[in-house]
Amino acid sequence: MLYFLPTPIGNLEDISLRSLRLLEAAKIIFCEDTRVTKRLITLLEKRNAISPKIEKFIALHSHNEKELLEKLSVDIFEDEVIYVSDAGMPSVSDPGCELVRYAQSHDIKYEVVPGANAALLAYASSGFCESQFLFYGFLPHKGSNRQQALHEVLYNGYVTIVYEAPHRILKLIEQICNIAPKRELFLIKEATKMHHKHFKGTAEEILSILKMQNIKGEWVVIVNSDKKELGVITVDDILSLDIPKKQASKLIAKITGKTPKQCYHELI
Repeated sequence: MLYFLPTPIGNLEDISLRSLRLLEAAKIIFCEDTRVTKRLITLLEKRNAISPKIEKFIALHSHNEKELLEKLSVDIFEDEVIYVSDAGMPSVSDPGCELVRYAQSHDIKYEVVPGANAALLAYASSGFCESQFLFYGFLPHKGSNRQQALHEVLYNGYVTIVYEAPHRILKLIEQICNIAPKRELFLIKEATKMHHKHFKGTAEEILSILKMQNIKGEWVVIVNSDKKELGVITVDDILSLDIPKKQASKLIAKITGKTPKQCYHELI
């Protein structure tokens, strides 16, 4: 049997009783980084008086998962096997999805155990009370792909959750300010950790605040929907106009970051 265990994203007390029990029973652990996982288990042993009997740690991450899984024998799953990423829920902006697919294609019984997830924690903390939201994970790092993704985040009509690294967080907020300075944002830094902080305000307000802050740590950024912004034109607004497709494609390109040619091909 294969179990996917979410691990604490900061506070060790967020590990579930069920996860602790499964860690004690497991003989083999697949993990994103064996060093990180061994340190975590050592800490959990001390704090929770558990006695894991793990015989083997196997590194399985985005750089080796396909090659490793091609050589893997299904017999290994006759014992209790666990997969953990470094922190949080496996497969959510973390490795693990390829192992899920492997289990599905080889009829291996598996289960994902509920637990810590930074995106849901941030959304529940935001006060953006929408029944629907989107999760984008990490945006492309640079270039037109990042600009296009950012326009999608800002103008998809939904509350949208983005992860960002500390060395890019100021750049992200600056980019949002350049496009929609009055858009309401909610940010969490180092969720559940000792230096956990959260910020709420318009993009321009948040940018001013962050310039005075220590920005080291992992960030979750929640962008409120554009529904409350007066004068914002959406793709649906443009499509509802009785205008030629070439003109519509030029207008859509301006608010999405795509080229007019891409937009035109999508319309025909």
